[in-house]
Amino acid sequence: MVNFTGHAVEAQDLTVVRGPRTVLRGLDFSVPTGRTTGLLGPSGCGKSTLMRAIAGTQAKVTGTLHVLGRPAGHPTLRARIGYVTQAPSVYDDLTVRQNLDYFAAVLLPGRHHRDTRAEAVTRAITDVDLTPHADALAGNLSGGQRSRVSLAVALLGTPDLLVLDEPTVGLDPVLRRDLWDLFHHIAADRGTTILVSSHVMDEAERCDRLLLMRDGRILADDTPEALRRRNDTPTVEEAFLRLVDAANALQEGRR
Repeated sequence: MVNFTGHAVEAQDLTVVRGPRTVLRGLDFSVPTGRTTGLLGPSGCGKSTLMRAIAGTQAKVTGTLHVLGRPAGHPTLRARIGYVTQAPSVYDDLTVRQNLDYFAAVLLPGRHHRDTRAEAVTRAITDVDLTPHADALAGNLSGGQRSRVSLAVALLGTPDLLVLDEPTVGLDPVLRRDLWDLFHHIAADRGTTILVSSHVMDEAERCDRLLLMRDGRILADDTPEALRRRNDTPTVEEAFLRLVDAANALQEGRR
């Protein structure tokens, strides 16, 4: 089911306070349906907290946050969101197929769903190009292959929204490229909305739209081309640095 507003995620004055620290500071933004949106910024800027809020697993969230037309964390969203954390969510002592069989049984319990589960597992393994490794132990896979297993788990329910928290961290350039190709394939072929975070600025160029974050704030919400043009820079990274400098200057001026 596609969100009728044209936005998979809509936030107004979104704030998260953890102890004495304000992690997210009154964010206003939207994520377009059926596109790949990059959430980029340095480590510690609040990306993971924002993704947990969207997935409905973050405590002490204030403001307004709607996901697929429902308040974030609504029970009906559980089967419509695929959430992949930074650490691969796989069991090392199970094979790829056994991992997916287990998670499929959680999503669709009962004998009457047995055929549906088997089809979903086979489809997810094919989607992430792990068919040759389906019977390999997850503990024997490479880092990139383990990341693909986590992604396959998230794809089991054919989600409307995929939330991917730094899925390419620690991977070599070839594996990063292959995963990004896969993200675009999923978005183009299924109309799935993908929100993917990274602190690697060259990945920004692979996104349809960007949310650039720093210190719990969103500095920009635009396409890569528009960001480059508006800041008169050849790369998104340089545009981001200009925005950071402008934000610093504004903050200094208020003191």
